[in-house]
Amino acid sequence: LNLAPMVADNDSAHTTAFTVSVDFKHGTTTGISADDRTLTVRNLANGNVGPSDFVRPGHIFPLIAREGGVLMRSGHTEAAVDLCKLAGLPPVGVISELVNDDGTVKRGPQVQAFAEEHGLKQVSVADLIAYRQRKETLVQRVACSDIETPGGKAQAFTYTLPWDSMHHLAVVFGDIRDGEDVPVRLHPEDVVSDVFGTSHRLDTIMKAMGERRRGVIVYLREGSVGVAHQERKRPVSGDREDHEEARRRENEWREIGLGAQILKDLGISSINLIASRERHYVGLEGFGIHIAKTEIL
Repeated sequence: LNLAPMVADNDSAHTTAFTVSVDFKHGTTTGISADDRTLTVRNLANGNVGPSDFVRPGHIFPLIAREGGVLMRSGHTEAAVDLCKLAGLPPVGVISELVNDDGTVKRGPQVQAFAEEHGLKQVSVADLIAYRQRKETLVQRVACSDIETPGGKAQAFTYTLPWDSMHHLAVVFGDIRDGEDVPVRLHPEDVVSDVFGTSHRLDTIMKAMGERRRGVIVYLREGSVGVAHQERKRPVSGDREDHEEARRRENEWREIGLGAQILKDLGISSINLIASRERHYVGLEGFGIHIAKTEIL
């Protein structure tokens, strides 16, 4: 359908993959009415239409789901597509916010009340993650080796995904076979900071885990994103730093699925999370992993 990304560099709060907006070309007027938007949505899901049947920009905003669905990104976009696939339908869904009369978005109990009032089933993203987690596993362990680290001897487990040749690492210190309250650092790759920076944060964490003789560092590779992208996302100064840092971490943890599946493969059920601040990680409970406590760096 020639749905190009809306922007070249997506820095929205949840990195939702918006494409250029569209309207269906045939039978619509301004494109903004409920009838026009419904016609556009129906034809976006119609396998018999093509790129020339839409005008750009428009009033409907297509989103692209991440490959791997909610197990890779615990977002509503991926949840909609996963539900369609599980139902044996084409992977095309429609998502919309439920709003109150005052224009605010419905949350928690309000959504439940709406579902009960209208006789609707309610399914959370965590429910969907839990179901898929029971039925399938995406990460594949491809290698294991003994390594020397600043914290002493450790084991390095290498993981990959079916559609991506990039290797992700889990560095394991000591005995974690009980799987409970394991010190864990989930660390997205940042080449400039990790290799050339002065903070030496990973060295500090590895030394602490080596002293405890227990812990896991899950090192999530960036792949084709590249150093330039990481540098553009780096905060500058002042108040903006807190905002950008919070947004960056939110982006990282909405992709918690990869790290969680690696932890599950290692037999871990609860973790002592090593992080720079207290956070609630979206969808983590769907993988059956409990955060016993957070250790602030």
